[in-house]
Amino acid sequence: MPTTELQRIKAFMLDFARRQAGRAVALPGVPEGFAVRDDVFALSRANNQLVVGGGPVDPGVLRALADEALGDLPHRLISVFDDEAGAACAAPLTEAGYRHSVCLVMLHAGPVRPAARAAEIVDLDAIRGPLTRRWHGFQPDAGEEVVRQLTECREARRHGADVVRFIGSRADDGEVASWADLYLDPESGTAQIEDLVTAEDRLGRGHADAVLSTALRLALDAGCGTRFLIADAADWPRHWYARRGFGEIGRVHVFERL
Repeated sequence: MPTTELQRIKAFMLDFARRQAGRAVALPGVPEGFAVRDDVFALSRANNQLVVGGGPVDPGVLRALADEALGDLPHRLISVFDDEAGAACAAPLTEAGYRHSVCLVMLHAGPVRPAARAAEIVDLDAIRGPLTRRWHGFQPDAGEEVVRQLTECREARRHGADVVRFIGSRADDGEVASWADLYLDPESGTAQIEDLVTAEDRLGRGHADAVLSTALRLALDAGCGTRFLIADAADWPRHWYARRGFGEIGRVHVFERL
């Protein structure tokens, strides 16, 4: 059984990736490695990728396995959950045309701060409209079908953990202004907050704070002492999370080629 917080989190993330996948296939010769595919959401890169839990790994082998597992798709995506193995793959995969990015595993260690606003558990219908508009903003050149799949694939996440909740903070007009996923595994005491997003025209009004505070409170109430999220190492939200009690304890390396 995992003994450290980071080991527990890695086990949770690997299990989540397998459980939400349409199908998962082990990668020969790759420690804790598997490919996930979902034909229903074939245009969602996160639902169709290679996942590597341990190391060391041969970058050349990873490239060949990605071509084999994802050969019918226009993208290649490899997520390496071991910091040392991911760092070792960075130069060879970058030279092979992959873009390398780093995500931080951030653990919550501070108190749950009360928010000025209230947030609530919502369903996908409540966030579908603002989520679709946000995806169009994030990827203005993406077609309608790509955006539809990126929106609807959120429903597949319900299979990833024992308890999956969508948390939303509503504006005064009743529309959800900010939202996030909350994944709970009460048995291991682990909770993940994922994809905290605010509608562009609702920024700066405390909605994200309401969502984060509510998600943390629900995790605490479920007995989850390990509460974490993933943040882009090169983007500003990691500083926002740090001010709210989250600290870096690990790294995930992501390699993408289009």
